[in-house]
Amino acid sequence: MPADESRSASSAETDPTSAAEGATVRALEPADAQTGDTAAVAQTGRALGPRALKTRKKLLDATEGLLRERSILDIAVVDIARRAETSPATFYHYFKDVEAAALLLAAQAAEETPGLLDLISGEWHGEAGVATSRDLAHRFIEHWEAHHPVLTVRNLAADRGDVRFQEARRRALSPVLAALAEKIEAESPNMANMHPYAAAAALVSMLEKLAAHVRLLGDRGVRREELIQTTASILQLVVTGGRVA
Repeated sequence: MPADESRSASSAETDPTSAAEGATVRALEPADAQTGDTAAVAQTGRALGPRALKTRKKLLDATEGLLRERSILDIAVVDIARRAETSPATFYHYFKDVEAAALLLAAQAAEETPGLLDLISGEWHGEAGVATSRDLAHRFIEHWEAHHPVLTVRNLAADRGDVRFQEARRRALSPVLAALAEKIEAESPNMANMHPYAAAAALVSMLEKLAAHVRLLGDRGVRREELIQTTASILQLVVTGGRVA
């Protein structure tokens, strides 16, 4: 594979708990095109006009489509350009490499997180709490199903030490972690042997793992509705410290 498509990595490690460090409830912040860009700029840093935005979207759509078919390691710039009906030179006008395009897709997916913070701040006891926890589990799983290839690439690259994807993952998960930790502390202030952030990190890790393996669990006989209900029950038990009524 060409050098400009090599996969960078560092020795750092990442997991949902690292997103809790310095976490605040905030939206994804704009960054440059190589670290989770949501800003409309080219490689040169110049703002993109309507026509250029349309071209970039075609490249991103092509990248996402290919990620649904094969590993990112098996995707070359020429493949994306061919799928988008443009040239490799045009691709490089917008992105440094294939991973940079995947990184932007991950950032965009994070911005589409469907109202999780509003749900977390809601009621967690009684029937209302059952509805809250179920809706949270359902939306998280649904979000993962919609962006499964991109989020899988993000997490695998982060786990192997790519600092760009580590930051993208932190940006996506920190608001959810912070909100869950705050709610757990408010609902269960006297729970022994359970730190709010540790509990929140465990819940987010569970949500990610289960959402990423819906199909695998289905092969083991777990129906989607059963997965959502089981996940919701665990969420409510932890957030409320077992006082679900």
